[in-house]
Amino acid sequence: MTIQPITPQSVTPQPVTPQAVGGTSTPASSVRSPVQTMDANVFMTLLVAQMKNQNPSAPMDTNQMMSQTIQLSMMEKTTEMTTNSKEAFSLQMRSAAAQLVGHNVDYTLSDGTTGTGLAGSVSFAGSVPTVKVGTLSIPLDSISGITAPAAS
Repeated sequence: MTIQPITPQSVTPQPVTPQAVGGTSTPASSVRSPVQTMDANVFMTLLVAQMKNQNPSAPMDTNQMMSQTIQLSMMEKTTEMTTNSKEAFSLQMRSAAAQLVGHNVDYTLSDGTTGTGLAGSVSFAGSVPTVKVGTLSIPLDSISGITAPAAS
C-alpha cells in the first residue's frame, strides 16, 4: 500500500448572501419586520425548541406540554371560527344587496350627499357590494332605507 501526498488546491472564497428562513434570498439592506401575531408555526417552533433544550434530568412536565398543545388547538379553532364568521357576514351582505334590485333606496354618501333612486343592479367586485342607482355606484353600507316598488 502506498500513500499519495496531498497536493494543495486553491480555494476561491465565495460571497455569502443572507438567506431568509424559507430559503429565498433577501437583500442585505432589508430590515426584518417583527411578526405581530402568533400562528401555529411560531407556536410549534417554540414548543420544539423547548423540548430540544430541556434538561434531561428534569424533563418537561407532561401536563404543561398537554396544556400548551390544547392552547394551540384552541387558537387554531378560534382562527377558523373568525374566518367562517367573516365569510358568513360577506354572504349576508351579498344576499342583502341582491334583494335591493328593483326597490327604491335612500342613501347617504360619505360626503353627506343624500339621494333616492331605483336600485338597478349590484356589483360584488369589492369587499362591500355596491348597488347601482342611476349612474352612481352606492356602497351597501351607505343605503339608509328601502321602499317597496310601486304596484303595477
